[in-house]
Amino acid sequence: MTTRPEDGTGLQGPYAQGTYGADGAFVAAVDGLADPLNDPLPGPRQDPPPGPLNDPLPGQHASPWFRSETVQGNSGGGARDAAPVEGAVPPTPAYGGPQQPQGGPSEWYDPEGYRRDWYGSQQAPAPPAAPSPASSPVPSPVSSPGPSPAAAPAPAPADETLGLRTADTRRIVAEPYERSEPAEEAEPVTGGRAERRRAAKGRGGRRPAPAAATPSAPMSRMEARRAAKAARDSPAVVASRAVGEIFISLGVLMLLFVTYQLWWTNVRAEQIAGQEKSKIQEEWAKGAGKPGVFAPGQGFAIMHIPKLDVVVPIAEGISNEKVLDRGMLGHYGEGKLKTAMPEDKQGNFAVAGHRNTHGEPFRYVNKLSPGDPIVVETRDAYYTYEMTSVLPSTVPSNISVIEPIPVGSGFTKPGRYITLTTCTPEFTSTYRLIVWGKMVDERPRSEGKPKALVG
Repeated sequence: MTTRPEDGTGLQGPYAQGTYGADGAFVAAVDGLADPLNDPLPGPRQDPPPGPLNDPLPGQHASPWFRSETVQGNSGGGARDAAPVEGAVPPTPAYGGPQQPQGGPSEWYDPEGYRRDWYGSQQAPAPPAAPSPASSPVPSPVSSPGPSPAAAPAPAPADETLGLRTADTRRIVAEPYERSEPAEEAEPVTGGRAERRRAAKGRGGRRPAPAAATPSAPMSRMEARRAAKAARDSPAVVASRAVGEIFISLGVLMLLFVTYQLWWTNVRAEQIAGQEKSKIQEEWAKGAGKPGVFAPGQGFAIMHIPKLDVVVPIAEGISNEKVLDRGMLGHYGEGKLKTAMPEDKQGNFAVAGHRNTHGEPFRYVNKLSPGDPIVVETRDAYYTYEMTSVLPSTVPSNISVIEPIPVGSGFTKPGRYITLTTCTPEFTSTYRLIVWGKMVDERPRSEGKPKALVG
């Protein structure tokens, strides 16, 4: 491989001075080349035949390795002796075109001119104010003291490389100038393809954050008073609220009262009635409770109604506080309402009891049928009665139903009868429900319980 001289003087060999003839012939030969890789062998230059493959691309120039336009005092004359034109690029002849006048042996190697002619201008693109890079001004080349032609062709755009540009290249070059504001920095996306697509879609539809609410100016004292007064409830609202609270309170109280009447009174009365029954049985075991006159509220007997599963003590009197409200049955034994005792040989044994609340011993007394047994247990004997008739409703003032021969019972002559009285309808005390029966058996306690209690 042969080496090329870097200077036109002082060399020996096939490329020594004089090989091409006069001084500067080697430089002139190199200037006429279109590509240094196609450097011909020493000898006269031969131009390639004309054809599309040998024509330069649009905007492309044949570039020499050595530039003669930057040499001072060129002895070649001609166009090189003319003064350089400001803002114009010295033309370079195309491959096979006319030759430029060659300079003297003092021309030197210009790598910047070679790079500019072969790869286009390397200057940065025009500032963003320009609408597109195509209309940006072409930077003036480096001034050269050498001569330049009077008329120069229009130079290629600053962003041209080899005269061609792809769609991606045009987009990349034009994008910085088309943006009116800096692009938003994208957040890094990790994960699979679907996650990256969702992240890209979210960035495309991102909405600007709402502006922060500015704090309101502080109100004056008068404005604060007016605002507080406006925030106060009107008298009508206060009155309606008070009425509503009263009704709510009354509703709660009524609910508590109903609960007390229907549930708690029964619980409490059953407890008291159970205690009284146990007390009566203990007195009988001690020999007390001899038949006779008993004090008001004193228990002296126990009534059994097997069909209704009722076992309840009987006390003297019909006082609500001392007898009836305590879950016991009350014997009509005072004043005009005085009736016979079970052990009497003739008369009407009449008792009263609650149908609802307070133990409600006569709750289902209306379900008794003729022939159902009613047993009264005393210290000395068991007295068994059979239900005979019922009066569904009568006024409370009808005391004829407890007479020795009850009116309306069907009895026509004196005998040993029993009368049960209670309120009706249920949960009211408007009327009285009356049930009558007559004695069918008297059995001493020493003989054991009667058949009605054993079966």
